[in-house]
Amino acid sequence: MSNGTQDETQGEPHHGPSQDAPARDGADARTAVTVFVALGANLVIALAKVAGGLIAGSPALLSEAAHSVADSLNELFLLASVKRSTRAPDSRHPFGYGKERYFWSLLAAVGIFVMGGCFSFFQGVEALRSGGSESRTGYTVGLVVLVVALLAEGSSLLRALAQVRGQARETGRSIPAAIRAGDDPALRTVLAEDATACFGVLVAMAGVGLHLLTGEVAWEGWASVVIGALLMYVAYQLAKESRGRIIGEAADPALRQALARFLDRQPEIDAVTTLLTMRLGTRSTLVAARIDLVGGLDSEEVEEVLVRVKREIRRRWPVADQIFLDVTEASADDRERARRDRELLDKAVLADRERHAPGPDDRRRPAGPHAPDTGPPAG
Repeated sequence: MSNGTQDETQGEPHHGPSQDAPARDGADARTAVTVFVALGANLVIALAKVAGGLIAGSPALLSEAAHSVADSLNELFLLASVKRSTRAPDSRHPFGYGKERYFWSLLAAVGIFVMGGCFSFFQGVEALRSGGSESRTGYTVGLVVLVVALLAEGSSLLRALAQVRGQARETGRSIPAAIRAGDDPALRTVLAEDATACFGVLVAMAGVGLHLLTGEVAWEGWASVVIGALLMYVAYQLAKESRGRIIGEAADPALRQALARFLDRQPEIDAVTTLLTMRLGTRSTLVAARIDLVGGLDSEEVEEVLVRVKREIRRRWPVADQIFLDVTEASADDRERARRDRELLDKAVLADRERHAPGPDDRRRPAGPHAPDTGPPAG
């Protein structure tokens, strides 16, 4: 069925408060606390590593200090992302500032790559080229500093993991699936930084210890090279994730499948020929659909159907707050293309579930805003 009038949902983005706004404000506050904990830990560790590295003359220790300095600066980027991404929409940015979260996370990834990875490589190469020897006392100091760093980084990592565990419980995902989903880029960056730092400290401890036992500085040089390679890999993955979402990434397959099934169940909708989604931030998702309505509906009934469907989508999935429905007549080709797209989507959802299959405890978790919709058809 075609309709000559424009659906009112096409003309103006939704700016009203979401019913889950308090919950999202609470999530942002928890993320800010996690970032502050990481910032404090990194500042203390950076000073300790610099002091210990200068005393011991340890390139592996100095490379870890560079990592901590980069992390400290990155936390400031992440704090800016949490603050700036929650600004209200305005005339220049009618869909809000949610994507600032991804932009500042991208800058943090660049900082990890340049200030952490490249500096570690430089220190490692210099150690391998020049050689040298240090006092046993200096290396004892270095190992003590690394133990302190491991404890501090581990504490920050536990804080980040606790928040991820809470998010996984709320969304009905397993913890690994919640980490891979990366719904909050600031939290994901902190988690990646802390995990990398803990592993890097262990590698540095191994390099320092082997140098202390054998007298060969090459052990520390290779430790620095390994740390640098790890930092650059992590930075690349974080930057890749942020880049995709800045450009415009679709919502996760489970949410898209749930939206498609919901629309299919509406008695007034004959076919859903196109369903497009895009993340606008951690709080907002754009949903645009072309639908063909059953025959016999007048213009007033069409408007009532569109308003009801839009309201029900927002109620079931509060993150889907920007909804655009285009009523158009579906051709045979449109229906065939929609069928193929649905098959691909179903396969993607199945593959994702098999890859991130939850354990017994995860299956008992309540469904979250991204979980598939299994409710009855809306009346």
